[in-house]
Amino acid sequence: MTITDAKPAHTHRRRDAQEHHERLIAAATQEFAARGIEASLEKIARDAGVAIGTLYRHFPTRMDLLMEAFAPRLEEFLSEAKKAMEMDDPWQGFVYYLENLFRVQAGDRGFNDFLSRRFPGSPDTERIHDQVCRQIEDVLTRAQDAGEARSDIATADIVNLIWSNGRMIDATSTTAPDAWRRHLYLMLDAFRAERAHPLPVPPMTDEQLYDAMVRLNSAN
Repeated sequence: MTITDAKPAHTHRRRDAQEHHERLIAAATQEFAARGIEASLEKIARDAGVAIGTLYRHFPTRMDLLMEAFAPRLEEFLSEAKKAMEMDDPWQGFVYYLENLFRVQAGDRGFNDFLSRRFPGSPDTERIHDQVCRQIEDVLTRAQDAGEARSDIATADIVNLIWSNGRMIDATSTTAPDAWRRHLYLMLDAFRAERAHPLPVPPMTDEQLYDAMVRLNSAN
């Protein structure tokens, strides 16, 4: 091999760095899905075949790694959510949105954690959570304006359903992985306008909901 045939050392370093990056993302995606967002970073590094220092060089914080590992699932979820708003039937759009939301939640424990909590120190996650809340409000408002969904449901009621569904997923994922769909459809019946009865207390305010999601994250 002549000198001109040799690859520069920095080319090899870039290739190695890219391979490390890709292996870390693959390992993180698998581990977060199985263990949740508190999954061991040391195990992720081992599964990727790199040192923990290499992980931190690529991803200085856990949130940096989470956001890149979740990116494909977030893109899938947001794309499907857009379809819900484009449906002619507002109630079917509401149902489609929630079923898609809980299907993604059921398939990934880390995404389940992500949906259930707020991370006020991360502008990127705050932006995504705000977008999800706006989507929930939009599909719900369409169904309410059409007279299909009861008028006293608020975004906080849907987030409460996300929380309860998350616990159900944790309990049933290995024994009855579709149990969440039965629970969702029971709740959808409760959300129908013709099923409405007076409720004893009002929904949480936006401020109460935000505080609850932050505290849920800090408690873990």
